Amino acid sequence: MNGKGITMKEFKDKVAVITGAASGIGQGLAERCAREGMKVVLGDIEETALFQAQKELQASGAKVLAVRTDVSKASDVEALAQKTLDTFGAAHLLFNNAGIAAGSTIWESTLADWEWIIGVNLWGVIHGLRTFVPIMLAQDTEGHIVNTASVAGLTTGHSPYSVTKHAVVALSEQLYHSLAHLNAKVKASVLCPGFVKTRIMDSERNRPVELQNETARPLTPEEEAIVQYVRQGVQAGMSPQQAADHVFQAIREERFYIFTHPEYNAAVQMRMEDILQGRNPSNPFQS
Repeated sequence: MNGKGITMKEFKDKVAVITGAASGIGQGLAERCAREGMKVVLGDIEETALFQAQKELQASGAKVLAVRTDVSKASDVEALAQKTLDTFGAAHLLFNNAGIAAGSTIWESTLADWEWIIGVNLWGVIHGLRTFVPIMLAQDTEGHIVNTASVAGLTTGHSPYSVTKHAVVALSEQLYHSLAHLNAKVKASVLCPGFVKTRIMDSERNRPVELQNETARPLTPEEEAIVQYVRQGVQAGMSPQQAADHVFQAIREERFYIFTHPEYNAAVQMRMEDILQGRNPSNPFQS
C-alpha cells in the first residue's frame, strides 16, 4: 500500500459519511459534500431533523442516505457502515463530527453527564475509526478522515467538554501517525473550530432517557456567566458553511490541524508556554 503523494482533491461521485449531520457543522459539511457532487451518508440521533436534512439535500439533486445513528453505540456505527456499503459500495470521506455539551465542574458533573459526553464526543470518534478505517484501507483508494474536536481541545478548559476534545485531538494525532506509518492513501485531519453557529448549547434535546439527571443543580453566578459567554459566542459564531469551506481546503492541502479562528491562537500558545516553562495553567478567560 503506497500512499505517497496521494491527496484527495477530487470529490465528485465519492462517498462521504457524516455523523451529527442533521444540524450545525455536520449539516454544513453535508451541504458542501452535495455541492461537490458526492454521495452523502447522514448519521444523526435526532430523527426528525435527520430526515428533513435528507429531504433538503435530495431536493438539490444529491444522492443521500440517512441513517439514525447513536454514535455512542458501536452497533449503531457498524450498522451505519454496513448501510453505506450496501447503498453506495464504499466510503471515501469520513467526518466523525457528532458532539454534545454537558456537565459543569469536574466534581459536580454527574456520572450521567460524564457517561453521555464521553460516549458521544470520544467513544463516537473511536467507534467511527474502529469501524471505518479498515474499510477505507481495504479499498486502497485515496480517502480522508476528519475528526471534529474544538479549540477547547488545545486550550485550558473548564468542563467535561474540554476533556473530551483534548482526547479527540490526541486520538487524531495518533491516527495521523499510524496512517503515515502504513504510507496509507487515507489521510487524517482534526477540526479545532472556535465559535460556530450550531445548536450545541441545546444538546439536552437529544439526551437519552437513561442518562437524564434526576434533579438539576442551580448554576453558580460564575458558571452562569460562562454559559452565557459561550451561548452568545455560539449565536454570533461562524456559519457552518464557512467552517465546511475551511475543512475542504484543508483536505485538498492535506493539512492535519484545521483552525477556523486564528484569534484563539494566543490562548493555544499560552497553554503551550505554560507547559514548556513549567508554569501553572493560565486562565484563557481572563485578560
